[in-house]
Amino acid sequence: MNFPFKRVINLFAAGVLAGLALNASAVELKEIRIAVPDLSAGTQHSGGGVVDVLRQQQIFEKAFADQGITIQWSFFKGAGPVINEAFANGQVDLAYLGDLAAIIGKSNGLDTRLLSASARGVKHYLGVVPGSGIKTLQDLKGKRVAIFRGTASQLSFDAALASQGLSEKDLKVINLDFNAAVAALAAKQIDASWGGSGLTALQARGLAELPLSTKDLGGAGSIQSVLIGTGKFVDEHPEAVAKLLKAQQQAVEWLTQDSNKDAYIQLVSGLASYPQVILQQDLKDQKLSEIFPSTLDPVFLGKLQDAVDLASQQKLIRKPFKVSEWVAPQLTAAKL
Repeated sequence: MNFPFKRVINLFAAGVLAGLALNASAVELKEIRIAVPDLSAGTQHSGGGVVDVLRQQQIFEKAFADQGITIQWSFFKGAGPVINEAFANGQVDLAYLGDLAAIIGKSNGLDTRLLSASARGVKHYLGVVPGSGIKTLQDLKGKRVAIFRGTASQLSFDAALASQGLSEKDLKVINLDFNAAVAALAAKQIDASWGGSGLTALQARGLAELPLSTKDLGGAGSIQSVLIGTGKFVDEHPEAVAKLLKAQQQAVEWLTQDSNKDAYIQLVSGLASYPQVILQQDLKDQKLSEIFPSTLDPVFLGKLQDAVDLASQQKLIRKPFKVSEWVAPQLTAAKL
């Protein structure tokens, strides 16, 4: 299903802008500040997915050049928790985030609006020390397991555990960021870690075994990610948001062509300083056209609602909410 972008632009322009166009206090837009978790293991920045395509092709920069609006990309090694702080401090306008961080921010009172999907069904893996004998999630009982709290990886892990009748209470959970978790697992300072495709690098070097992934669990624990914006930015600059979503679709259309998989792997591997074999292995049984559609379709919103409900059950958030009410009103009106 393709975004009817002309309709989106009309709704943003005619709806919210109608009340703002005559408002002399409306701030003229000079810069759009976008935050992204930094997934790179090197000196360059990488957010993976649509972010890397957008930046490589300079899509946003070209779209807003005629208006003199600049695009500021900010990459955060601290991922979602730090980006939520930046939102709270008024330092960013938009962010590409995994589900849990975006959900936590919304639950904690950040005025954000859901603008589009950015990825769905992203796999996660269980990485364990070679020879540990850990083959299933049940084998993790009482073991030292690293996860990055406050990120989509934590919610992914909790969903995977719940699918097997387990919870974090059954384990000795250690909070480590992605790079620290990989280093700790390689040094055998922990028994296991739950994370993304970066764990396959340890497997390739013989420093970890990957006994299972979310695919082996029937999709339990797979990650969704989103583009969100502050309520202030979305309400004050509806035309810019509509233009940005339209421009983003250029990257989505390129990314969802499965014939571009090799080019995509080469792009992300180069930016993230990952060997190409890591992404080749990660994506070997998945189509880009299944992962990167941007539409806020009922299936995607349903999975986000499941994530909100699970986060509440696991006490990762205090206030659950309805995802349908999180969607930017203009997109809701367009039934997107």
